[in-house]
Amino acid sequence: MRKLSLTIVLLLAMIMIAACGNSGADSAGQTSVAPGDKNSLAAVKTSGKLRIGTEGTYAPFTYHEADGMLTGFDVEIAEEVAKRLGVTPEFIETQWDGIFAGMVAKRFDVIFNEVSITDERKEKYDFSDPYIVSKAVLIVPEDNQDIKSFADLKGKKAGQSLTSNLGQIATDNGAEIVSIEGFNQAIDLLLSGRIDATVNDGLSYLDLKKQRPDVKIKQVDEIDEGSHSAAVFLKGNKELVQAVNKALAAMKSDGTYLKISEKYFGADVSE
Repeated sequence: MRKLSLTIVLLLAMIMIAACGNSGADSAGQTSVAPGDKNSLAAVKTSGKLRIGTEGTYAPFTYHEADGMLTGFDVEIAEEVAKRLGVTPEFIETQWDGIFAGMVAKRFDVIFNEVSITDERKEKYDFSDPYIVSKAVLIVPEDNQDIKSFADLKGKKAGQSLTSNLGQIATDNGAEIVSIEGFNQAIDLLLSGRIDATVNDGLSYLDLKKQRPDVKIKQVDEIDEGSHSAAVFLKGNKELVQAVNKALAAMKSDGTYLKISEKYFGADVSE
């Protein structure tokens, strides 16, 4: 019985050694991924896909065409990044209010959704290098000759969302604020002569001029400092962030980025 027990112990020891020797690779010789590394570069490579969180309702960045196809500036940038990583993009559409929670729950590996880089967000998440810059611009009717700079807003009616930083710019320059719900309403009020100006997102302005080049409005001033947006990751995925940064840099270097940028905005929006 003692010899049998010793034999069993030795067999168990041999099995454990063999298991330890194979713990770093799967049957195909690929590095295995620990459960906690679901969003890592290794996990992305192993799965063969990059799971991308996006809204799908935020034109021109991420939206659906008439035929239902998901498209947009951020969508095409993400698709190209996935291609350069050698994997397939898988878009997971999520409402904005839940998009960061989806990241925390590891439903996707990265967010491409025109997410501005802020100090508060940097405490919780990692960001890629910025791939788009948006500046606040001053928009007036095409025939307006009185307003040429932000300083000229004093005493003028500006259509603004009351809680936005854009509205604060108008207020700081002495404008009389007319409450609006969004960019489209501001443009409608401008064209109807009910407001004199609006301080708004430069990217939204470029998109409108691309879609409606004959719309009778013009940009007369812009803020020097822009808001930078980037891809968002969970903390601790340094290799994945680096891989995405490498892909973004290559896209800018070979002209792919500029081609996508001009398609949606008619301009280079990387700076």
